[in-house]
Amino acid sequence: MATSGAGDGCSSLNGFVSEIEQKQFTDLPAELLEYILCFPVLKHVDICNVSCSCKRLHDVCHGRGKVWGHQYKLRWPRLQKHYRQNECCDWLKEYRTRHTVGLQIRRTVVSISQRFFTEVPCVGQVLGDSFAEIESLGAPEHFCEDELLSILNSDRRKSLTLKYYAKKILYFLRQKNILRSLKMFLEQPAEQQSALEGALLVDQYCNPLADVSLDGISSQLEEITDKIKKMLRIKNPSHPSLRVTQGDCFAVDDFDLQRQVVVTLNAVLYEQLQYKGNECDYYNPLNSYIHQVLLRRTGIPISLSVLYMTLARKLGVQLEPVNFPNHFLLRWCQQQRGSGDIYDFVYIDAFGKGKQLTAKECEYLIGHQVTADYYNAISTTEVLLRMVGNLLNIGKRGISSLREGNEKSYQLLRDSLDLYLTINPDNVQYLLLQARLYFHLGIWPEKVLDILQHIQALDPSQHGAVGYLVQHTLEHIQHKKHPVDPEVKRRSAPEHLELQYSVGLIMKHKRSGYNCAIYGWDPKCTMSQEWITTMRVHQLSSGANQPFYNVLVQDGTCRYAAQENLEPHSAPLEIAHPEVGRYFSEFHDSHYVANEELQTRYPEDMAETLGTVRDLYHRLMPSPVQQESPNGPEGPSQENQDSQENQDTMPT
Repeated sequence: MATSGAGDGCSSLNGFVSEIEQKQFTDLPAELLEYILCFPVLKHVDICNVSCSCKRLHDVCHGRGKVWGHQYKLRWPRLQKHYRQNECCDWLKEYRTRHTVGLQIRRTVVSISQRFFTEVPCVGQVLGDSFAEIESLGAPEHFCEDELLSILNSDRRKSLTLKYYAKKILYFLRQKNILRSLKMFLEQPAEQQSALEGALLVDQYCNPLADVSLDGISSQLEEITDKIKKMLRIKNPSHPSLRVTQGDCFAVDDFDLQRQVVVTLNAVLYEQLQYKGNECDYYNPLNSYIHQVLLRRTGIPISLSVLYMTLARKLGVQLEPVNFPNHFLLRWCQQQRGSGDIYDFVYIDAFGKGKQLTAKECEYLIGHQVTADYYNAISTTEVLLRMVGNLLNIGKRGISSLREGNEKSYQLLRDSLDLYLTINPDNVQYLLLQARLYFHLGIWPEKVLDILQHIQALDPSQHGAVGYLVQHTLEHIQHKKHPVDPEVKRRSAPEHLELQYSVGLIMKHKRSGYNCAIYGWDPKCTMSQEWITTMRVHQLSSGANQPFYNVLVQDGTCRYAAQENLEPHSAPLEIAHPEVGRYFSEFHDSHYVANEELQTRYPEDMAETLGTVRDLYHRLMPSPVQQESPNGPEGPSQENQDSQENQDTMPT
């Protein structure tokens, strides 16, 4: 019996083993299968293949399940903030849409480089058809933004041209949304408009790529408010402002209590935190941006006044903005009820460390008398117009003071004009300036015609200026319909034999000392006689009769330098110029690599640049055969990896 029992046990064990052997992967519980298929090593192509293998796995990989949710979050982590926690949605559909948008965005960016290399690209003008296709997908805008950020955050030295246009597109898309928010803000009743929020929208529009939010600014102001309360509690523990919580709206009526708040505010802001007016660099646009005022603790009268007024109101003291000429002020009423007498107010100079002035002392501040109208309180809209007007004047000042132009000044002028005309769309002076600016830059001729038509309707007396611009804008449109092929410059041509340098080299100016990168050249100076005289070219040993080079300078300017004034940089470095990506695809240790469009114009320069670099910096370089491999011994570049990833099979 014992033997029989043992035999039965063995038979039972064999049956158990046989049963285990018959179990398959697909027999595992759905939760365990989902857990396995969420391993990070599996990509979306693997999940596609798995889901096609059998019905069981197809059901496990359904669109609303954890598997595709995990794939979506793994590939696009920045998008998670747009979904509620544990939100149930069709992740497979989201993945497909985001994938398709990504491919279309990259095609759009590449096409802009090919079509608009020879002119200043105006993104709003050229995106029409491409973004119409993206919008037809019904995808949210943050999909587009996420793909653009993916391009911008890739390898710093590579894909420079792709990043250059991706940055312009992202700049345009964010500005479009901010302008929409500004219009909604302006539609609010005047009493509901916050000067801080309006100033922040101006800040965001001029810095659309910066991480600036109302929550972030409000948080910083709350920290300052807490410091003021802490000091105020020492002076008066029962002060009513100490009982106020964030978001409360109240006013302190007693003037002695108001005075305690103002004195404490001055002590914290100017003595403890060391805020001050920027007298040394008054015309720096950063002085007008609220987030920069908080970061650098300096600004101009209007930006410091907005900050001061906001802090005072948080503590129950109502101050009003005053559009005083040349020096923005705040006024503080000293009467229980509203007064129209300018002498019933104390005027606060936020730029001058909160100094309190009488009406007469305000005139001493600017050195001349003004009428009583200038002491009146103004609306939030008028505050924004003054703030934007300051930026507009800084932009004009920057353009006029630079002999060879600055992209930042032109961009500031364009942005401030957009803002001003959004707030005051019928200002003929600035409409005409905008039309002239676009005409000067050679961009958006169709919009120039629309602006001119609007000007003519508002003020027929402008027909002279309008007629001139209309005529030349129409000529520009006709010219664009028949583009001329760019001139191809070959170094081997007999007239180019004096050239010593080539496109992509990092140079140093012998006299001025600036660092720069060459992006073009002429065998002889091609500038006007006036320019040649102004720049004293005749004082050079070879005068204008020598090669001149187009260079991108470290300070953000584009210059035209004589060959005798340039020398190869002893320690080549990247040039932090906003236009680098327009001409170059990557920085390769000691030189820039020209993009396809620039190589088409200078077809023989890259070989010359490589030879020069080899002689100057890399005497012990690998053989030419090794150099020709685009990926090198370490495998494909980040750019190629990104490209391959975006060309993967889309989930079906």
